Amino acid sequence: MRFLVVLQWFIALWFGAAISGAQGRLSGSLTIYAATSLTDVFEAVGAAFAEAQPKVEILLNFANSATLAAQIAAGAPADIFASANELQMDHVIESGRVEASEVEIFAHNRLTVIAPADNPADVMTIEDLTKEAVLLVLAAEGTPIRAYTNAMLASYNEDFGEAFSERVLRNLVSEESNVRQVVARVALGEADAGVVYQSDALGDVADQLIAISIDERHNQLASYPIAPLNDTAAQDQALAFIRFLRTEEAQAIMAENGFCWPVVLNGVRPTVVRSEPDVAGADNGEAQQFACEAATSEAG
Repeated sequence: MRFLVVLQWFIALWFGAAISGAQGRLSGSLTIYAATSLTDVFEAVGAAFAEAQPKVEILLNFANSATLAAQIAAGAPADIFASANELQMDHVIESGRVEASEVEIFAHNRLTVIAPADNPADVMTIEDLTKEAVLLVLAAEGTPIRAYTNAMLASYNEDFGEAFSERVLRNLVSEESNVRQVVARVALGEADAGVVYQSDALGDVADQLIAISIDERHNQLASYPIAPLNDTAAQDQALAFIRFLRTEEAQAIMAENGFCWPVVLNGVRPTVVRSEPDVAGADNGEAQQFACEAATSEAG
């Protein structure tokens, strides 16, 4: 009996050491090129990942997806690319630095109209963007958020006439290089309205803005693909980070930041990596997942 007790103790000790070693076995740096709209959420996810892999240094480089894709195609030393749309990921695939088979959609986002908290132009609906003298600011052409915005405005032509999107764009007074700059201009009262991702209307600027909902029939489901660079020297670290994005812990962080994870990926529900149960996080996640599932269904 004493032998069995000692044997069980050794097994438990070995198993615990194996788990501890697996958690901290990775080391080195991991450079992630990520879309500007991922700034807050990737900083939070990166911090959580660092707790699990304390020997891995996360280096985050944020810019609009088109700029990042061009930099990567030109040879920039990145390990992971996370884009705000699939088009820019396709450009990187065409450059030969990412394999198409390695790409996966890890999150979704939606659009919202924002106005300053005091709302001087009295913008309350999407149709109000056509009011005379409304100062509208959008991200520049070529950015994912602008492509989603253009598609959303064009969709409203069905409700308000073929010239609706043109009338909105007549009020365009500034085009910013990324969505964070759009948020800043509106939050500072330098513009009357802007179109951003729903995740951008949260966080530190939330009390400086009002968010105006966009009809689900016209809203756009923004997809965020991610992939490791095929010439990365940090392959294990990159795959570990991407896998971490599928954990309940990371999904809860995404939900808190206004993102939702894909419930359908190429016709298959993605595998969720289970962590310790978190009732509060699970409830929040279930609500976000329901919203995403409805949005995914409507978007086809």
